[in-house]
Amino acid sequence: MSSILCMPLLRNILILLVCFLMPCCGNPVTTKDTASILQSLIDPAKLASLGERGANSRVQKAVAILWTAKQNGQDPAKVAGRAVELIGWARTAKGKMTADALTRNLVIAERLGAVTPADIEAMSRGRSPTIRKGPYEGDIISVDHIVPRAVAPELDNVIANLEFMPLKLNQSKNDRIGDRQVSVANALRDAGLLSDEGLKRVLAQKP
Repeated sequence: MSSILCMPLLRNILILLVCFLMPCCGNPVTTKDTASILQSLIDPAKLASLGERGANSRVQKAVAILWTAKQNGQDPAKVAGRAVELIGWARTAKGKMTADALTRNLVIAERLGAVTPADIEAMSRGRSPTIRKGPYEGDIISVDHIVPRAVAPELDNVIANLEFMPLKLNQSKNDRIGDRQVSVANALRDAGLLSDEGLKRVLAQKP
């Protein structure tokens, strides 16, 4: 097996170790340990090399890691913040937006009840969990682009632009640009995650 094929496999094995094996080990898993695994999922160079919607599965894996860290007594916000530091984005607007997006998606998954053992296992493999409570019970959680990728393709695999949402709600959302999309687009531009031209395209689509 070539080294190119081995790398994704090894990363997935590490994620599974964090989610299922490490909590049973005698040595405690530190925030630094967990953050180093999360770092590989949010590395901007790797994200930039992905194909269409390539970061969606990484968001799901990241939430599984953060949930497991929380069960082990770690602060998910600190884990996300440390991972952002490891990619070189400490004390930057883009780093804060990325860390906030990661922890926000964990909160969304918890509020929708999508954190059963089966759901965490699914997410650890980059798959969609099932909504267990609320008006969308029985639906799956999709990864939504806050600023639609059809309007700003450069944000397709930007973690700060990705948010958990019930699939049916996501499908009804389409590519509409509202006040929230404009606000997020402005913040992403100011953080250096969206170009001026990209922002212009977003603003041009607002009714």
